[in-house]
Amino acid sequence: MVDSKHQWKAWLYLAPALVLLLVFTVWPIINTVRLAFLEGYNSLAAVNQEEVITFSVGIKNFQDVVNYHGFRTALVNTALLTVITVPLSTLLALLIAVALNSIKPLQKFFQTVFFLPYVTNSIAIGMVFAAMFNIVGNPNIARLTKSVGIINNIIEALGGTRVNWINAGSEYWANMVVLIVYIVWNALPFKILVLLGGLQSVNKQYYDAAKVDSTPRWRVFTKITVPLLSPMIAYVVITGFIGGFKEYTSIVGIFGETMGPPGASDSPLNTIVGMIYDVLPKQDYGLASAAALILFGIIFVVTMINMWVSKKRVHY
Repeated sequence: MVDSKHQWKAWLYLAPALVLLLVFTVWPIINTVRLAFLEGYNSLAAVNQEEVITFSVGIKNFQDVVNYHGFRTALVNTALLTVITVPLSTLLALLIAVALNSIKPLQKFFQTVFFLPYVTNSIAIGMVFAAMFNIVGNPNIARLTKSVGIINNIIEALGGTRVNWINAGSEYWANMVVLIVYIVWNALPFKILVLLGGLQSVNKQYYDAAKVDSTPRWRVFTKITVPLLSPMIAYVVITGFIGGFKEYTSIVGIFGETMGPPGASDSPLNTIVGMIYDVLPKQDYGLASAAALILFGIIFVVTMINMWVSKKRVHY
């Protein structure tokens, strides 16, 4: 405990961090809530007018968000990507973490390899994925038959037919497959790191006892590993859902700012965060703030549900 006579020193040391927190975190949150309930607010109109402009308070911005032409598409895309990628990436991360924990040779090397995507720029990775799934030029021209990306080359080598994944005229399901593969791959490093750390802290006596009893590996996994890792699993699931609902950079990295394949209209792969960015250049901060609060509400409800389920399933 800090002596009461010297508490002012502690507050003095904390002051720079508190000021930055208030200016760049607390105030933007308060201002977002304020703008969300100001009807017809426009920053340019408010600044350019010589006389004071007053805005009425109401829920019109929230109604405009719900009636926005791309809101339903953005909501469906966000929910679909989140519901598919979070469980899939968590399961794969758990299996990889168990495998990494079971091997000793080159363990540190493989940990580094799996962690590399976490420290790589998301936009850059998205551009690499776009090149992997891309079809360059006209595939009907013989001299361009090999310019179809490594994924289609593998498919054709296995006797399949090339797929138009992200180019003009590609179908929605193909675009979603590319996004799901990218998001799952990009989410693995952090989850593997957390789960592997949890595995290495598990008391080895549980596994020694199971080995003495000749317990099958699948039963050891389901009855020992998963229950003991349940706090870490709950953590990566909750953070995964929060990150999934804020998905935006992966789509920009692969498809660009159009949020869809070339020639597509109305941004068919747009998300809620993407919709917010679309509104900001129009200076309609009230609509953007209302959309941000709606997204916050969705994330809050989903997080509360996850925490409620965790209380019943997690073993501390």
